[in-house]
Amino acid sequence: MPSPRTQAELADVDDPAWPELEASIKESQVPVEVVSIPPDQGRTVLHQLQVTARSTLGALALNTGGVLIDHGWLRILGGGSQDLPSLATASNLDSAGEGSGPLGYVTVAFDVLGGHFAIDSGGLGLDYGKVCYWGPDTLKWSSLGVGPSTFVDWALSKEGLASFYKDLRWEGWQDEVKGVALSQGITVFPFLFTAEAYPVANASRRVVPFHEVLAFSKGKP
Repeated sequence: MPSPRTQAELADVDDPAWPELEASIKESQVPVEVVSIPPDQGRTVLHQLQVTARSTLGALALNTGGVLIDHGWLRILGGGSQDLPSLATASNLDSAGEGSGPLGYVTVAFDVLGGHFAIDSGGLGLDYGKVCYWGPDTLKWSSLGVGPSTFVDWALSKEGLASFYKDLRWEGWQDEVKGVALSQGITVFPFLFTAEAYPVANASRRVVPFHEVLAFSKGKP
């Protein structure tokens, strides 16, 4: 088994992905907020992931605490913050993760309703190397058929999230979601996997701690 690469080998590359990713963030037609991160923390997470700064995941881990898209509806993970787990922590790749080791997938994002986006590294058995989504409306994983770079570009696009979540949003959702802290999420009752939940505008919604959102959805992997 090869020795883990050092922080310097992973971070100090000639062609980092961050400049291009940063440009895409600035050009996005949806609201985007980059969560700041201390440089040392980013390098630590990069080392835990064992990916280089040439990759999209590496760029996110090294340069951001996370990226909040569309008023915070989608929370793409990076190096972590006080209220947002890092890519490594969310995937049990560091000592702070819950559990005993890697999950067989790398969690890359959460949505405010408790949905997960993750790269299938073999554990999901769906589409190796591609981003998959677990939805609180379906209680199952499905592949998006794209890698992490294309996933981020899609999330930053004007129509990406709007189309994907059209049945899970309601009039005025923007103001409601903007008031939700990173440590929180929104539960919907009746459950989103039941016909009675729709239209979501008529359902009961509550802002609760995010771990409760995951439990409430009845399908956390």
